[in-house]
Amino acid sequence: MKETQDISRLLRERGARVTPARLRVLALLRGAERGLSHHDVEKALDDGTPVDRVTLYRVLDWLVEQGLAHKTADEQRVFRFSAASTGGEPHQAHAHFVCDDCGKVFCLEDTPRAAPRLPAGFASTQVEFEVHGHCAACNVPVEARR
Repeated sequence: MKETQDISRLLRERGARVTPARLRVLALLRGAERGLSHHDVEKALDDGTPVDRVTLYRVLDWLVEQGLAHKTADEQRVFRFSAASTGGEPHQAHAHFVCDDCGKVFCLEDTPRAAPRLPAGFASTQVEFEVHGHCAACNVPVEARR
């Protein structure tokens, strides 16, 4: 109940309508332990009241545009979505750590200060930084995990 109220508040703060699809998708992303593909989200929401595929694409893209979710591509170039840990500003420069083992995406506090210089005539709309590697849980030697 509290989670639904928090999500409703976040949506209203952005001047958006609070729809069942937005509530369900953002709640799912916030509870996920790793980045989810569109198919993962669609499958998880297929509980008797599924979300239309086109609506789901629109909701995911809207959440990213609003800074409530992040969209990263995995090594197979499949987009994965994860909830933003801070509910940051849309199009704000942001850095992520992507674990190559478990697929979790972590928001990083520090973001490089300077964006790359663009050629004449180019205009950026968003700057993203990604660091790939092994998260703390996956970086533990296999023998120590047992």
